[in-house]
Amino acid sequence: MKISVVTAVYNRAGTIREAMESVQSQTFANVEHIIQDGGSSDGTLDVVRELAGDATSLVSERDEGIYDAINRGIGRASGDVVGLMHSDDLFASPTVLEKVAARFADPAIDAVYGDLQYVAASDPGKVIRYWRAGEFAPGRLRQGWMPPHPTFYIRRKVFERYGLYDTSLQIAADYDAMLRYLTHGQIKTAYVSEVLVKMRMGGESNRSLERILRKSREDLLAIRRNGIGGPSVLFQKNLRKLGQFFLKD
Repeated sequence: MKISVVTAVYNRAGTIREAMESVQSQTFANVEHIIQDGGSSDGTLDVVRELAGDATSLVSERDEGIYDAINRGIGRASGDVVGLMHSDDLFASPTVLEKVAARFADPAIDAVYGDLQYVAASDPGKVIRYWRAGEFAPGRLRQGWMPPHPTFYIRRKVFERYGLYDTSLQIAADYDAMLRYLTHGQIKTAYVSEVLVKMRMGGESNRSLERILRKSREDLLAIRRNGIGGPSVLFQKNLRKLGQFFLKD
């Protein structure tokens, strides 16, 4: 099995090194790192080229936003399984992909996910929120549940059958895609009951009131188009976040 890790990046010279080193430290051997750069001008490309090895594939070109960049990266990936490593994030341990691959040893499994920690932007060792995902059941989607997207690894055939990310959505295309795979695709998932990824706080979706409102509108669109309900699902989805601030390990 080959795993492709896709990183979409634009002007993240301060964090891309740690993200790349996190991928390169994985004990699972058959990994390629697809880096899709949006034309960075801050030194990001210098860092990428310094660290790039035989398993690194870099393309730098203008794109139409993060989801377009991710789609381009997935299009270049050659792995049997594809997941993401955002340019601000890092794996929780060197054995993450080994554990992901072990779940995919079952040919019936289409996607694997685990838990996520939100950490301080300046100190990845400081946990702010802990997203303990739990096992998937179809009814949980109507209760606002979703798997943590940065931990979500998926077989290539799912993308080929059910499509990539909808680039008309600026913030919630990941939520929309996972709902599509879980509802229309009825894919079979496996849960790794431990933290797989550490995600720095300060993401794009929460940087302004306008972005927060847009995210809510896009989340509601995703909920409705995938047939899991309406505003009550969105309310429960947001309510679930509160408990994550009290669960730190």
